[in-house]
Formats: sequence, structure tokens, C-alpha cells
Amino acid sequence: MGAFWRAVGRTLFWSYERGSWPYDVMVLAILAFVLLTPRSWFHDRPKPGAVAGSSVALLSQDSAGQTRTYRLDARALPPDKRAANPSPELERETHDILSRAVPELQGRTFEVLRISTVQDSSGSVLYYDVTIYP
Repeated sequence: MGAFWRAVGRTLFWSYERGSWPYDVMVLAILAFVLLTPRSWFHDRPKPGAVAGSSVALLSQDSAGQTRTYRLDARALPPDKRAANPSPELERETHDILSRAVPELQGRTFEVLRISTVQDSSGSVLYYDVTIYP
């Protein structure tokens, strides 16, 4: 019984010499686990639009339904993509987030017409008001 516990201890503390058969068995077991484990066992995949979906709200829609304005929380964008002034890169990022987060825009083409920033007193961007033309 002592040999069993010694083997368990050596396995837990990875104390086998490289090239020995127990070492090779442990490496094969790790590789088998990594390569053969089904993805469904792990639930760490982000849901599409999960972050952006909670941070997008319809502000207004004109009476003819030609344009809509959405308020997009600035935290939905990566910190390096947030900008106080509209740019083509900011337009692309907001377009991508809206197309993932707003169900009626998924799979449809639309154009970002205007991006207005809402800032706090220190100048940090809080929200983007994005006007689109569907």
C-alpha cells in the first residue's frame, strides 16, 4: 500500500524523470484530455452580444422609420477603441456591436450615419449615440 501512495505523491508533485515511462504516461494523459475533451463540458464561451446586448438601448426612431438612434455604452468597446471623436474605426466597431446585439439588425445591412459622444465632466466617454439608416 505504501508503494501506491508513493506513486500518487510522485504523480501529484511531478517528480518522475523525463523520459521515464510514468512521465510519458502523464504527458499522454494530459494531451488526451486537452485534445479529446468535448467543448460542451466547458461553459466559458461568451454568448454573442452578451456584453453589448445589455449595453445597447433604442433611444429614438423617426416617424417614417428611416433612421434609428441607439445608445451604446462605451464599456462595450475595448478600451483602445474608445474615442471622443468619431473615426472610421469607431464606426466599424459600433456597427459590429449593433449588428450582434440588436436582434432586428442581425443579418441585415445598415449604415452608421452619425456618432455622437456623451461625456462626463472629466471628459471620459460614457455613451455613444449612434444613428443608423436601415
